Amino acid sequence: MIRIIIVDDHFHVREAWSWVLNQVPGINVIAQCANGQEAIDAARRLSPDVMLMDIHMSPVNGIEATRSIRQFAPDIKIIGVSVQAERSYVNEMLRNGASGYVTKNSSSSEMIMAIDEVMAGKTYLCEEIGHMRVDATAARG
Repeated sequence: MIRIIIVDDHFHVREAWSWVLNQVPGINVIAQCANGQEAIDAARRLSPDVMLMDIHMSPVNGIEATRSIRQFAPDIKIIGVSVQAERSYVNEMLRNGASGYVTKNSSSSEMIMAIDEVMAGKTYLCEEIGHMRVDATAARG
């Protein structure tokens, strides 16, 4: 069972992804967080397999939360999730320890594919940004 935490400052986004992912056999959404600080606390407390991490949140954003979680839990797979499809955001998430990046335009099947790929130890970039040249030092995999 893949244990997932969804991190997004929009309640309806969290609820929608939670509902979709909980329909998938082998996936269990174990928590939802509204900001990066909640994500850090939940990662410490629950040790999920995967975190879907929005970027733009306050008081702690997704990039800062990813960096912090990497320091104490390097095995948690973090997938950046954002409306932003610019290379700078993708590189910043990867540089700070994310295992993948999916835009909010991505389909639920693509999100499931991203989860499967990062669980297999690969780096996943969604179709919308997959054509970009990302910083080679940023991508792990």
